[in-house]
Amino acid sequence: MNEETTLTVESGIATIRIPGPGKNLLHPAKMAGLERELRAADSDSSVTGIILTGDGDYFCGGLDLGAIGEGESPVDFAAALVRLLKVFPQLTKPVAAAVNGDAVASGSALVAACDYAVAAPESMVGSYEVAVGVWPMVAQVPIIQRIGPRAAMENLASGEPFTAERAREVGLLNRVVPADEVTAEVGAWLTNAARAGAVMATGRPMVYELAQLDYDDALDAALSKFAGMFDK
Repeated sequence: MNEETTLTVESGIATIRIPGPGKNLLHPAKMAGLERELRAADSDSSVTGIILTGDGDYFCGGLDLGAIGEGESPVDFAAALVRLLKVFPQLTKPVAAAVNGDAVASGSALVAACDYAVAAPESMVGSYEVAVGVWPMVAQVPIIQRIGPRAAMENLASGEPFTAERAREVGLLNRVVPADEVTAEVGAWLTNAARAGAVMATGRPMVYELAQLDYDDALDAALSKFAGMFDK
């Protein structure tokens, strides 16, 4: 399989594939490619929603530890992951993960960073790093923010990825459906989300901004944004 990231657009839905081979492992060039494709899809006026999925039978197995073991800088890999994960809250288009196979380690962080996620029953989602003596210092951030520290620690501290059904129970996935229905399910959600039209560009980033504020500050920020819509 080609290690170049791919972006295709059909009926307003952009599909970005995490390329293989095998477990579709991430290295800095590949993460930069994913970042580039996300931004390109977001800036395309014909696109109303984005699907992130993996090549073959795997979503993403995380960082390419083999390359790190051969001497590449782990800090460079972590920095590239940070840059990629920072893109998601900034997007003005909804993004959904079609989890077509296991999404582990940093692959589960990508699932957590998406707005909506659907997986097949046999998929595993979550961190395994502590099982090999590493704490997922960067990958844990979107997971903690998506499901909270208590549920996150069930996975992070054990090194046992969630089953798809448990990932749905804790909020890391929205739906678990048969494998051949995963893409259609996320496509249907994105089609519904397209009804928001132009307001999605303001509303979606605001969700993530408000999530970082306390209750009173969030209400004040929401009022300010609401008033600004009418000032125009």
